Amino acid sequence: MFLDRILQHKAEEIAELTASRRRFSTALKRSGLSVIGEIKRASPSKGVIDGGVDPLRRLRLYERGGADAVSILTDRAFFGGGPEDFRCLRTRTELPLLRKDFLVSEVQIYESLFLGADALLLIAAALEKERLEALLSLTYALGMEAIVEVHTGEELYAVLETDAPILGINNRDLSTFAVDLRTTARLMDVLRSAEGEGSRIVVAESGVGGEEDAGYLAETGVDAILVGEALMRASDPEELLRSFKKKGRRAA
Repeated sequence: MFLDRILQHKAEEIAELTASRRRFSTALKRSGLSVIGEIKRASPSKGVIDGGVDPLRRLRLYERGGADAVSILTDRAFFGGGPEDFRCLRTRTELPLLRKDFLVSEVQIYESLFLGADALLLIAAALEKERLEALLSLTYALGMEAIVEVHTGEELYAVLETDAPILGINNRDLSTFAVDLRTTARLMDVLRSAEGEGSRIVVAESGVGGEEDAGYLAETGVDAILVGEALMRASDPEELLRSFKKKGRRAA
């Protein structure tokens, strides 16, 4: 019967929606420096970076370069992304996928689940502590993980009062868009003083232009770096990603 065929197809769709998430945290804890390659068409500070990027082709380049995970911008107004990128790539890779957006509501957390996100980004500067804790709790309950992003010591201390296992240190000031890699070094010192070595998984975000930057961040003790613009602009993103991994191994 035609209805049986429809219902079988719907059962397959539901199975995909409810499939177990890939462990983002495991990918970030591998030996050496893990690299999250980002698919990013544009940014508010730099304008259009690669408006015509083919997300699947870019994914394959990141896979061949040794990426440990992939970040996908889904904000359309400021970053030129969209949920369709996630839908396109979710079933095309075994790498964990991070949804990167400005997430401030429970409905966006549910949306992330339905898009197939293994992890999502929560920004401390955009969320009161109670709201952050509520969104974290929902994220975990739905089987996903989260990077909680900080830029200042004040934000870091507030997040350390939560059970967030993955911290993101953004070297970019979201108020001015100025970038300073020393932000990571400074906040890593604060983290060690507060909790000791290795208490949380740490991802350094923004400002990686080449392998020397990757080496510097590896020496601060972070577990991973998230790289968008440099990889999107590179003539050979596959080789650039490999160079990040090699630099991290020497520094590890």
